[in-house]
Amino acid sequence: MQRHLGDLLDSKVGGDVTFEVGGELFMAHRYVLAVRSSVFMAELFGSSMKEKLSNRVRIDDMEARVFKILLRFIYMDSLPEDIDADEKTVVAQHLLVAADRYNLQRLKLVCEDMLGTSVDVRTAATTLVLAEQHACQWLKDACFGFLRSPGKLKAVMATEGFQHLKNSCPALLEELLAMVAP
Repeated sequence: MQRHLGDLLDSKVGGDVTFEVGGELFMAHRYVLAVRSSVFMAELFGSSMKEKLSNRVRIDDMEARVFKILLRFIYMDSLPEDIDADEKTVVAQHLLVAADRYNLQRLKLVCEDMLGTSVDVRTAATTLVLAEQHACQWLKDACFGFLRSPGKLKAVMATEGFQHLKNSCPALLEELLAMVAP
């Protein structure tokens, strides 16, 4: 079934809505999107949404490559295997935000797992902020577990991500400090 839905997405046969994302166009099927996402259901079939009357939806705050992966996940319930290893964390971070936005709980869990199992000094603070902002308790716990390791917090504090954490989530910073210095 998943392969058939992937073929349907690729063929664009019967597509009835076009998304414009980052200058690229993506043809999709309203009913497939609505079945998988309550947010798409409301946007595409709700009584007050302009998307209901239009065949084109513009999304300004998402990268085209992220939307393409999101669509493929909606249709096939899996992520592409050809995501570059160096970009995997960044893509997973963006997908987590998109999954939360469109209420795609399984994708959110997949992203949480990808991020939680690859926390490192470079990504810990940014991932922790995302976990807090998108209510991902398991991911937050994974980040805290990493930061409890000797020497890790000091190294993370030197990153740009930590500066972002300090500026955007002061309550989370307090929680982090309370955790490492009881």
